[in-house]
Amino acid sequence: MTSAATSFTVLVYSDDAAVRERIRFAIGRRPAPDLGKVDYIEASTGEEVVDAADAGLPDLMILDAEAWPTGGLGLSRQLKNEIVNCPPVLAVLARKVDRWLASWSLADATVAHPLDPIEAAEVVAELLRQRSGTLPAAR
Repeated sequence: MTSAATSFTVLVYSDDAAVRERIRFAIGRRPAPDLGKVDYIEASTGEEVVDAADAGLPDLMILDAEAWPTGGLGLSRQLKNEIVNCPPVLAVLARKVDRWLASWSLADATVAHPLDPIEAAEVVAELLRQRSGTLPAAR
């Protein structure tokens, strides 16, 4: 089976439904031609994120660093320390200068608001390739 036939489950976390929607729209249903489609699950609380991660549901977690009351960076650090083979985490930051804090949180990658759809899709595609052990198709 090729990676293009595979679907991926991506968890999008933010307490703000509009932020979750902007993230989903920026990435789209297929972030790269060599990857399968993306199925989204949404979480509006930290507890929902932990439950999904504990159940092994997501292939990738996109966590809003500005979420309240549980921020995405704190969740990232918790999950990376508690879950063996934790899915990759993409931290969505309010400011690019906060990348140092995302490093502390053990996030695998960062993007910043306002989201650039091309950058967001490329970062998601790379994280999904790493998770699935596939390489991009030759261009």
